[in-house]
Amino acid sequence: MAWLEIDDSWNGDERSRGGPIRLMHHDARWRQEFEQTRSSILLCCDGRVSAVHHIGGTALPGLIARPVIDLVATVDAGDDLDVVQACIEGLNYRVVDGPDWAANPITLEKPRHGETTHRVMLTLPNSTCRQQAAAIRDHFRQNREEAMSFEQWKVERWRDTQGDPAEYGRVKSAYFDQLQQELKETSRD
Repeated sequence: MAWLEIDDSWNGDERSRGGPIRLMHHDARWRQEFEQTRSSILLCCDGRVSAVHHIGGTALPGLIARPVIDLVATVDAGDDLDVVQACIEGLNYRVVDGPDWAANPITLEKPRHGETTHRVMLTLPNSTCRQQAAAIRDHFRQNREEAMSFEQWKVERWRDTQGDPAEYGRVKSAYFDQLQQELKETSRD
């Protein structure tokens, strides 16, 4: 049986592949990890990546999250996707299947001691994945009460799924699908 471990000390490890999902309290170092990763990607891709955005739970200050730095990297020219992918693989990332909600971007993960610590999704400028991820992140940043409700929901779902990565991912994707629909409806009003 998996137990919710909420740690106050992040060591960069997360059991996303071989074990249960781990959640922990927000760590201020996540912002620094993002900035360093962003700089590395922009530098190694030599102008082929126009923007790198921090998304996911680690981009939401003060909330419990999985200790994985999630990023969306925008590649302006579709012809450059393969080159950018190879450049990022050179930073010790590997190509993996993307999350269900992300509409199939090229997804790369960085393992450390066999556990994922960083995830990069390569998208084109007008990709649905980039737009959805940014909209959800910005929604929670602007609506603190809803962010806190989401945190509570996330912990409860973690307990319900006993930290099983596939089941947890499935229920979280359904949540984001519904939230995205609500955000679209709100923007039309």
